Amino acid sequence: MSTLDDQYWSNRYIKQDTGWDTGAITSPLKEYVDQLTCKNISILIPGCGNSYEAAYLLQNDFSNITLIDISTTLCEKLEQDFGAYLSKGLKIVCADFFEHAGQYDLVVEQTFFCALEPSLRENYAKKMQQLLKPGGKLIGLLFSKQFESGPPFGGNENEYKELFQPYFDIAVMEPCCNSIAPRMGAELFVNMVNKDCC
Repeated sequence: MSTLDDQYWSNRYIKQDTGWDTGAITSPLKEYVDQLTCKNISILIPGCGNSYEAAYLLQNDFSNITLIDISTTLCEKLEQDFGAYLSKGLKIVCADFFEHAGQYDLVVEQTFFCALEPSLRENYAKKMQQLLKPGGKLIGLLFSKQFESGPPFGGNENEYKELFQPYFDIAVMEPCCNSIAPRMGAELFVNMVNKDCC
């Protein structure tokens, strides 16, 4: 069981110890969203934080979005911030990601993977495949650097390929050319397609 539980993350939000918070959707994810044409696809954002990605999606008429986070403090804030959308296709789930059930066309990864203890990464890959429909996509950003301690926890392209290839066809895994300035040169953009389950 991870020690990075509700209490840990809620305490960080209460103390505003949120160095990962960018204040807005990051440019790589914005550019990806901008090229999506189907507005009713089912989208999951795990470890959603302050959900700038969801805000951008909602502003652009996407209508089937699920946010999940383990922090009760954060989820209470999200329910206030996004209250107007809760009857318009937005769901907020306060729970452990690994206990979530659902089927999605798209999962957006933004600093959730790196917040998990590395021992959970195999479970992450398996769970993502379960949550995505056959042919569904996992897109987002992964750190391509190491950290002295975590979270965040880092990694590299070779490690990620070995982790995800049993479950996904990796369409894109490459250095991100449009990262925000503090993360320039330290991110990979990924676009991975769920292999059809047996």
